[in-house]
Amino acid sequence: MNPLQQLLEQGQSIWYDFISRQFIANGTMQQLVDQGVRGMTSNPTIFEKAIAGGSDYDEQIQQLSNAGNTTSEIALQLFMTDVRRACDVMRPIYDASNGADGFISLEVSPTLANDTEGTITEAERIWREVDRPNVMIKIPATPEGIPAVRRCIAAGININITLMFSLQQYRAVAEAYIGGLEDRLAAGGAIAGIASVASVFVSRIDSLIDGLLGKIGTPEATALQGKAAVANTKLTYQIFKTMFSGERWERLAQHGAQLQRPLWASTSVKNPAYPDLLYVDTLIGPWTVNTVPPETLVAIMDHATVQPTIETGIEEAEATLRQLTEVGIDMPNVMDQLLNEGVEKFTASFGSLFAKIEAKR
Repeated sequence: MNPLQQLLEQGQSIWYDFISRQFIANGTMQQLVDQGVRGMTSNPTIFEKAIAGGSDYDEQIQQLSNAGNTTSEIALQLFMTDVRRACDVMRPIYDASNGADGFISLEVSPTLANDTEGTITEAERIWREVDRPNVMIKIPATPEGIPAVRRCIAAGININITLMFSLQQYRAVAEAYIGGLEDRLAAGGAIAGIASVASVFVSRIDSLIDGLLGKIGTPEATALQGKAAVANTKLTYQIFKTMFSGERWERLAQHGAQLQRPLWASTSVKNPAYPDLLYVDTLIGPWTVNTVPPETLVAIMDHATVQPTIETGIEEAEATLRQLTEVGIDMPNVMDQLLNEGVEKFTASFGSLFAKIEAKR
């Protein structure tokens, strides 16, 4: 049994944080599925690298350009073509897991991060045009994105909520999912088969907080370096267990509602001083997903330590977050900064992508 199969026995699915046309066409994606990869995520940065990296997209860019499409429309058509093909490769996993795995995620334009109505319109369009039951539409967990999540879930659209950092954000996102299911049920709609994941970003938390702790410079502060991200994620899982139990949730479950699975994103290590699987080995447990970039998947296959860890050290995690505040870390401000930087990074990748498409037109 390989590490991916061992992780699945613990209740964790490994998804792959990468997509490209060549990767799908040359059989590499199918090989990973055969190994045990159970879903895929993408983002504007990944698509930018794929489209800039060769000539795989040139013919379609020319066809769409000749038909009079705008650059933004060309970009969306390129994304949707890849995602349809990837959904078809992943469909057997979706079917065999009864819709728990086998998803491919595609993001609405990050330029819509602060536009509720625009986000809903684009999510509905992508859902309709990709036309696959195992596509998930990614919506950022901004103040404007979260109401869009509720309405999209109520419309029966699979949603991956992304750029989540704080515990407060997580509660709001879980509430949006549950509320959306309740809205749909109240309107007479079926809720079985609607899927969602809540993507909690991990390593970026340490990247920012470690620097702040270094500037504070006291022994108490530096002793907390490398601890914030894992602590925050473990406590997120505790909230997940609370939100998805009890009478309110059971009423939805009786109508076939699926749990909104917590997904750990940004799980490659940014600090070379840390173990390369710090954000994998410490976060294993039931109902979770970890979406990993290529280099992290290689490390998992080579030397993952697979045991249930997501519920170990909860008191220590609570103490870590408390101590971060005590040494002077403004956690709400840090989490807001991470969200804003995440939106800015993806928006910049979109701009760069548009420039590369323009150059190929």
